[in-house]
Amino acid sequence: MSVKAKKHLGQHFLTDETIAKNIAYALTENGYDNVLEIGPGMGVLTKYLLQKKPKITVMELDRESVAYLHDVFPIEHLNLDTSKEKFEIIEGDFLKKEIAEIFDKKQVAIIGNFPYNISTQIVFKVIENREYVPEFAGMFQKEVAKRISEKEGSKVYGILSVLTQAFFDVEYLFTVPPTVFDPPPKVDSGVIRFIRKKDYSLPVDEKLFFRVVKTAFNQRRKMLRSSLKSFNLSDSLKEEPIFAKRPEQLSVQDFILLTQKLAENDLGN
Repeated sequence: MSVKAKKHLGQHFLTDETIAKNIAYALTENGYDNVLEIGPGMGVLTKYLLQKKPKITVMELDRESVAYLHDVFPIEHLNLDTSKEKFEIIEGDFLKKEIAEIFDKKQVAIIGNFPYNISTQIVFKVIENREYVPEFAGMFQKEVAKRISEKEGSKVYGILSVLTQAFFDVEYLFTVPPTVFDPPPKVDSGVIRFIRKKDYSLPVDEKLFFRVVKTAFNQRRKMLRSSLKSFNLSDSLKEEPIFAKRPEQLSVQDFILLTQKLAENDLGN
């Protein structure tokens, strides 16, 4: 029995064992006893995760894959511990599940070869649940992986970069060619790792910070004094040096300072 990749689910099954092993090794295993793999398919990554100490929970939307993981996977890998204490299968959509509820508010690392069509939604859900997620690693479309991991000054640095790096240290690990997938996607993939910062709270109102970042990048070629005009900046504030910059020139810390400046001038309400 094998599972056929389904286009509507954005499935591209990884076929290269070395790459699967390297993705699994991206996890440091520091600070958690649970790992959640999103979209395991036929378990090419799962089998390497099961060689690690934490309990492995996999979440899969595709019923055919769920059946495979229940019935075939344990028989194919008799050398692995697939007991309930070590391995659990959940059928469902990660975007609709409550992480805190599933893991009883315990710390859990998240990993996977993410479907390209929902990968950014997965990132935003991890950001929302950062209190429970000390580590996050996986494969994205390379363009998205670069966008998340790039620093200020890069042309691809944007909303996703700032909002992710405000809470996590992000590292681009390696590039994966289309040829190692079945069916092969039309683009390269990139594997990245997020490690939660020791202080993952913001010294500013979080909603205002998100709003400032999104508003600034909505007109990324304009100086901030223009792109943030909806905040009703005073003439004196517009003259401050930071407002003569474009959003891609600002670091995460600069955006925090910018948000503080707007809040101090009572411009965030």
